[in-house]
Amino acid sequence: MTMKFYMTPGSCSTAIHILLEEVDALFEVHLVNLLEGDNKKPDYLQLNPKGTIPTLVTDDGLILTDFQSIAWWIAKQHPKRQLLPLALEDECNALELMSYAVNTIHGHGFTRLFTTDKYSSNSAEHDAIRQQGQEIVMQAFNLLEPILAGRTTIFEQFSISDAALFYVLFWADRIHLDLPENCKTYYQGLLTRRAVKQVLSEEGYGAMFR
Repeated sequence: MTMKFYMTPGSCSTAIHILLEEVDALFEVHLVNLLEGDNKKPDYLQLNPKGTIPTLVTDDGLILTDFQSIAWWIAKQHPKRQLLPLALEDECNALELMSYAVNTIHGHGFTRLFTTDKYSSNSAEHDAIRQQGQEIVMQAFNLLEPILAGRTTIFEQFSISDAALFYVLFWADRIHLDLPENCKTYYQGLLTRRAVKQVLSEEGYGAMFR
């Protein structure tokens, strides 16, 4: 059975796509159009009752429906790629950084920017909600700024934390947020990776490299 990867181009699933390419995994891509509500259709909800992306169905039938569990699974399945650092302290730090990107920068910051109406049905409040979201995102990047100084990857090897940070930095770039200098340099370095360039080209962002 070939792995099945359910994803939406340009979303958080882009980072999982990158991890799959980093380990040269064999998988089928199934596009989920969130704007058309594909994630709310019965067939998809039967697979992932949460209606979220990404979803990964492994070659032995395991269904994973959470960014962090999918990233961790990929890393554990391919230990030689060192997507999780070898030292326990570094592994814990990698998991912490991934969680911070997914839960705080994405879950509290970008959701306010991208899905503002979920926070209030009153349009008069939307500007304040978006402003709060931007403040959360920028506060997070400022916190990461000293950590990223002089780094092309967080640890010695590209890791799951780099993939998670990449997608939130990619979003910031797409909406023209003014990134702190170290964040910007780190992000530009990740853009040169083979897997990153391949995935972004496949997902329709090839113009970034012209």
